[in-house]
Amino acid sequence: MSKQARTPDGQTDAETDAGTEADVGADPEPDADYTPATSGAESVIHALENAGVEAAFGVQGGAIMPVYDALYHSDIRHVTMAHEQGAAHAADAFGVVRNEPGVCMATTGPGATNLVTGIADANMDSDGLLALTGQVPSDMVGSDAFQETDTTGVTAPLTKHNYFADSPHSVGDTVGEALALAGEGRPGPTLVDLPKDVTLGDTDEEPGPATPPETTRPQYVADEDDVRTAADAIEAADRPLLLFGGGVIKADATDEARSFARNLEIPVVTTMPGIGSFPEDDDLCLSWAGMHGTGYANMAITHTDLLIAVGTRFDDRLTGGVDSFAPEAEVVHIDIDPAEISKNVHADYPLIGDAGIVLDQVDDAIDEAPDADEWREQCLTWKEEYPMDYATPDDEPLKPQFVVEVLDEATDDDTIVTTGVGQHQMWASQYWTYTEPRTWVSSHGLGTMGYGLPAAIGARIAADDDQEVVCIDGDGSFLMTIQSLSVAVREELDITVAVLNNEYIGMVRQWQDAFFEGRRMAAEYGWCPEFDMLAEAFGARGWRVDDYDEVTDTVEEALAYDGPSVIDFHIDPAENVYPMVPSGGANGKFALAEDQL
Repeated sequence: MSKQARTPDGQTDAETDAGTEADVGADPEPDADYTPATSGAESVIHALENAGVEAAFGVQGGAIMPVYDALYHSDIRHVTMAHEQGAAHAADAFGVVRNEPGVCMATTGPGATNLVTGIADANMDSDGLLALTGQVPSDMVGSDAFQETDTTGVTAPLTKHNYFADSPHSVGDTVGEALALAGEGRPGPTLVDLPKDVTLGDTDEEPGPATPPETTRPQYVADEDDVRTAADAIEAADRPLLLFGGGVIKADATDEARSFARNLEIPVVTTMPGIGSFPEDDDLCLSWAGMHGTGYANMAITHTDLLIAVGTRFDDRLTGGVDSFAPEAEVVHIDIDPAEISKNVHADYPLIGDAGIVLDQVDDAIDEAPDADEWREQCLTWKEEYPMDYATPDDEPLKPQFVVEVLDEATDDDTIVTTGVGQHQMWASQYWTYTEPRTWVSSHGLGTMGYGLPAAIGARIAADDDQEVVCIDGDGSFLMTIQSLSVAVREELDITVAVLNNEYIGMVRQWQDAFFEGRRMAAEYGWCPEFDMLAEAFGARGWRVDDYDEVTDTVEEALAYDGPSVIDFHIDPAENVYPMVPSGGANGKFALAEDQL
């Protein structure tokens, strides 16, 4: 019932049989202009070049300076960011859009520690990322030298693995291995700490191909007996439901996932990181589930008798209370990371392997689709009962949902949306219709305010020239990394920033009103600057919008501007995000208004 199965490296069986696999990991063809490495720093850059790295994001500094000097002669595009946190977020987003590890760079001490938030963000969202950090000379480590920091110690809990480079002869291979490891299996961040004596040291050793350690190779193909058992359970289900997580996108398995759902006519719910894995305009799609997911997605999870979860870690924002999550369901869990199986939600049918490969395995093992006509009708009924609508009274300020819908209507389906974190993130995920993978770029697990603007920079550089990039941000989130606007101007990046400005940390205010008797401590941002004027000061274009009749024309003008633009939308400060599942609550008991909490 499925298309031709692919091998772990993404090739079809036929391609492998034809011998194309022999070229994988081979040494690159000699370049007539190639200059052999003479230093550790040059070896670092050669390792990146050999692996096909096209862009890096960073901030210069003393300890990393030899690497930057070597980069001077490289074709790798370096984007100098205004803050190291922005460099990590930009590299993260670049990697999300390209589906490959992004690269960020910083010097030792505060440079490296400023990367930490971005590294932690990538770790929580399983985003491939390589961080290169300068370090004081090896013989000064432990002496409290200027800007000395134990970078490997600080980042050990936040990375798949980190490395302390100890020789100019091997540093290139170390960097190559770290880059390959970042993208191997379940992606994640890696880091190489580069002492200055190592990068300055002489060498005549060229780095070999970028390959991960043999011990880290994951299992790609699920056990056939387990597949057969899971297939039998799917055939017997009366109310089957697919749950596509971010792992579907990271595995480049959206084609397999869509084929599986449509072949078997099984309704689909996504996680928030899984947005774009299945088209939201498809009749089978119930959008995303969880704390602020759609009512119909949460109802489907509550009443399914078989949940087929692919590439998700079942975090608390999805499940609410674990004991009440999918209470009537057995669970099929497909994941490449065995550590996620039964970690939060018990898996009755665990399938360890690559999302695309395993879905094809299961599809091939199914003889007859489940009889689920009544279930599909019920899901459509829930869509009608719990629509994602909102009121726009003439006597109330501009609604943020309207702004998001106008932006969506004015752009193509392949437009990339980045966000910060807060109420605006929820509205951007609820009221934009996503149909393509890698078009939703946000911070999920760590929930990092300030992610949106530097992410838009990374996404813009990674995207096709004819793709639009829109950053939907909040006033509080925008202020955290607004210095990145100078980068967008300098690099002449065509980015449209829509600030949903309610002069609050809106999600904090919403929770204070609901759970803290309206005590709005430290939530008000009434002192916000005029973002349109500030954008102009940076050299970007700026607009302010207060009324409904200004929205469409301003959006069209901003999108048409060839360069960075900022629209300061002054929205209703009292608007809340609904539906809402209270923290730790049952998904099926979502609130549609504050008095239901």
